[in-house]
Amino acid sequence: MQARRLSISDCFEFTPRVFPDHRGLFVAPYQEEAFVEAVGHRLRLAQTNTSVSQRGAVRGLHFADTPPGQAKYVYCPSGSLLDVIVDIRVGSPTFGEWTSVLLDSAEYKAVYIAEGLGHAFMSLEDNTVMSYLCSEPYNPAGEHGVNPLDADLALPWPRDIEPVVSEKDTGAPYLKEALEQGLLPRYDECVAYYEKLRTGN
Repeated sequence: MQARRLSISDCFEFTPRVFPDHRGLFVAPYQEEAFVEAVGHRLRLAQTNTSVSQRGAVRGLHFADTPPGQAKYVYCPSGSLLDVIVDIRVGSPTFGEWTSVLLDSAEYKAVYIAEGLGHAFMSLEDNTVMSYLCSEPYNPAGEHGVNPLDADLALPWPRDIEPVVSEKDTGAPYLKEALEQGLLPRYDECVAYYEKLRTGN
């Protein structure tokens, strides 16, 4: 498995080997040894999630109070999607910037999104499946969102696909509003939490 650090710190892309034969294929989208070598600590697994989405469906931009936040390791076992990570950590050198990765069932790439980062994706075809490995269980009181259509963020949604967004996500504040409301994670607190995960203290 190959690991690649993305342009925003504390998120990574993983590309596993795919083994096809006359029966189909075999692939291991998550491999602990490669994960620990890249990230510096083991992935705590508290919950797994699966979503199935129609073409154009946008889920996010979501994040959780950090610490403890909720780190995610995500991949697409069926279909294809554009995965987007946004640095919403106040004080980060890349605050407000985004990076994106195409996830699909051809390469089975995966993305790790550390605690405190914002995450969203758009399904590029019907019946696209997203699998999430989550470090913390769902905590409604600590879950937040930023509007994924925020013009200031200018996320790279394909222009030829009409976004299908939930009322909850369209009702979420824009990044500037979330900043003013004090909803966003602080970069220094996130970095301290990452160090705690690496050292086990």
